Amino acid sequence: MAIRNSASFALFGTTVSRGISIGRAHLLPRATLDVHHYLVPQEKVEAEVERLADAFNAARKEIEEITRNLPKDSLVEIRTFLDLHALILSDPMLSKEPLHIIRSRGYNAEWALSTQIDQLSAQFDEIEDPYLRERKADIRQVGERVMKKLQRPSDSLPGTPLPSIENIPADERINMIVVAYDLSPTDMLQFRDRTFSGFISEVGSKNSHAAIVARSIDAPAVFGLPNALMLIEQDDWLIIDSDSGVVIVNPSSLVLEQYRARMSARDKALKRLSKLKKTPATTIDGTPVTLMANIEFPDDCNAAMEHGAAGIGLFRSEFLFMGKGVNMDSLPGEEEQFQAYKRAITIMRGRPVTIRTIDIGADKPIGISGFSALNPALGKRAIRFCLAEPEIFLTQLRAILRASAYGPIRLLIPMLAHAFEIDQTLQMVEKAKTQLENDQIRFDRNIAVGGMIEIPAAVFALPMFMRRLDFLSIGSNDLIQYALAIDRVDPEVSHLYDPLHPAVLAMMSMIIQAGLKHQIPVSVCGDLAGEPEMTKLFLGMGLRDFSVHSTQLLTVKQEVLNSDLRVLTPKVRKLLKLTEPDAIERAFKKL
Repeated sequence: MAIRNSASFALFGTTVSRGISIGRAHLLPRATLDVHHYLVPQEKVEAEVERLADAFNAARKEIEEITRNLPKDSLVEIRTFLDLHALILSDPMLSKEPLHIIRSRGYNAEWALSTQIDQLSAQFDEIEDPYLRERKADIRQVGERVMKKLQRPSDSLPGTPLPSIENIPADERINMIVVAYDLSPTDMLQFRDRTFSGFISEVGSKNSHAAIVARSIDAPAVFGLPNALMLIEQDDWLIIDSDSGVVIVNPSSLVLEQYRARMSARDKALKRLSKLKKTPATTIDGTPVTLMANIEFPDDCNAAMEHGAAGIGLFRSEFLFMGKGVNMDSLPGEEEQFQAYKRAITIMRGRPVTIRTIDIGADKPIGISGFSALNPALGKRAIRFCLAEPEIFLTQLRAILRASAYGPIRLLIPMLAHAFEIDQTLQMVEKAKTQLENDQIRFDRNIAVGGMIEIPAAVFALPMFMRRLDFLSIGSNDLIQYALAIDRVDPEVSHLYDPLHPAVLAMMSMIIQAGLKHQIPVSVCGDLAGEPEMTKLFLGMGLRDFSVHSTQLLTVKQEVLNSDLRVLTPKVRKLLKLTEPDAIERAFKKL
């Protein structure tokens, strides 16, 4: 494996999935939005309008063709992303407004399109919520698709065209790393067979759609590398160290050898971990621990079963709604939801499935018109949205209850803070049960109903929750953000996101201990539950139920198997009494 004789250097970006990969760079070409600007003579304006309209139609047909030819085993996320891009293509603000610009200003089609895209992007930049801000990437990706239809060969950028991915034989892609300005969900369609070894993007973050897909296929990826396309040349050898957010370009033989050794060690470690699949999750002192999986779509249950999950601790049902349409009527109906929940239950073969009711808002909008908030993270989201839209909520509750006839289901309610929210939710559950009984439809009358503890106020009102609910689940992501008043994906303040902040540790310990005292099951389903270094801390706090991504299950299980609560518990008690960050960090490392 010869390395091109060029200087080696490193680029630093944002980790969006874990792992290490070594391969050759494949630069993904893009249609530039920096286009030629010229005025169209009045007599040619309508012809220019028609040219742009034809480009939009061609882009729509292309999306329809891709959707139609999707293999049956393709990721469900891909269909969702394609639906979203189809919706954007049909949005008058993108498809009609540029036509008006051509007629009113005399701009050429490319100029009119790029002008409108810039205006829409500027509007997204003003949105506070990071997820919504990132949706401007979808606008630009759709715009570039249309731009490609407009551009003739003579309009292409100078230089030799790069080979397109579809023309590269599959066996040659295995050691290739995709380098792009931006990766759209449609681009990711070509990566579903996992024949590429990693992904690099100049823009994007861990919340982008492409990042979601990268994690779904367990591929190493680093995003947020400005000028990567300028600095990396076609066929350069690359190392992606996505554990550290580093990309090494043209590595030396020594560095290459070191990373090959790390990859080999990693592969061996994964093989060893796979042997733990059927091993009971029990600590050294004999304490049983329950390890369950987080999923977004029913078919994710297959990976959960492969990794030995004891059940599903968090089914994020909102992903069934995202990208479905622009109005309430286009959202999934009762039958569609029922089939999805039933499929999850069927795949899990009698293991419990915890379904969280739709948690839209903040980083998970569903794209319906008229749904907005000054601050989505603090607005009408999650249970607030459900109670404000009782028909949508009741439809989902009926679907979940119907699925409960086919296996053990638990109902989880997000973002609770007030007693009346719990009471109204339980009333809605009873209404759904009554309707099903009247319709003579089977369901589990005794379905367990639990609540997410992710608002600091809820931590200090736990008795109110425990009197009304059957179980609790700690949403560590939101709990930390709301407790520290920071957005962990905002680069300006992300360094302040601190799971070991003494206030955060105190709140999580309070929840876990209250559950033990009142014999109410408590789990952690946020990202922290899947961090192996946090496992012993949680065990020492008294946590016995974890819900993590399927790929993290065996790593967390290994930590459980190596833990002795007789040693851990007193250490954690001492740690929880500390208030100085340095002291907490030292005690944490000694666990």
